[in-house]
Amino acid sequence: MSTLVPVDMYKKMGVIVGTQICTKYMKRFVYKIIQEGYYIFDVAKVDERLRIASRFLSTFEPEKIAVVSVRVYGQKPASMMCKYVGCKPILGRFVPGTFTNPRLEYYMEPDVVLLTDPRTDKQALLEAFKAGIPVVSFVDTDNKVEMIDLVIPANNRGRKSLALLYWILTREILRYRNILAQDQDLDVGPEAFMSLKVAEEEA
Repeated sequence: MSTLVPVDMYKKMGVIVGTQICTKYMKRFVYKIIQEGYYIFDVAKVDERLRIASRFLSTFEPEKIAVVSVRVYGQKPASMMCKYVGCKPILGRFVPGTFTNPRLEYYMEPDVVLLTDPRTDKQALLEAFKAGIPVVSFVDTDNKVEMIDLVIPANNRGRKSLALLYWILTREILRYRNILAQDQDLDVGPEAFMSLKVAEEEA
């Protein structure tokens, strides 16, 4: 099986390591449970969803893609993706009404929204749903998936994991849009997408 990055890289960056809880919907993406009780994602299914999400996101005008990350470890990767792709980052606190209140200074009308974590980005998820905007989200084993149109199963908490996930999406979107050749990488590696901050425990 040919994957977007070597299987060892998915493992090394912690992309396939879920939590010790697994919701009913997310069980379909799980390969096994290790001795410590952590659910491990099926690499092939993670890779497949990254391909689908990349292809889907590449069909939108870049400036109409909103990338949301309340989670600290997602903010640098999200901002790097937006720098390369041309999408709109919404980092840190999500101002209520951003997608639903036209009178707000921060109001925007994206055509699609990418979330780092449906739990920490819940306000953005709710507003996108109300506004009828499709939502793509990285989803961990313990996350609920209501209101999400396209689930990317992955560790959405880890600093290394989020860097690699956003790096892959960025590269693949640019390949689909013929900005990069099919065998061409970004001019930086996943480590350039990695948060330099060490976050305190996040909800």
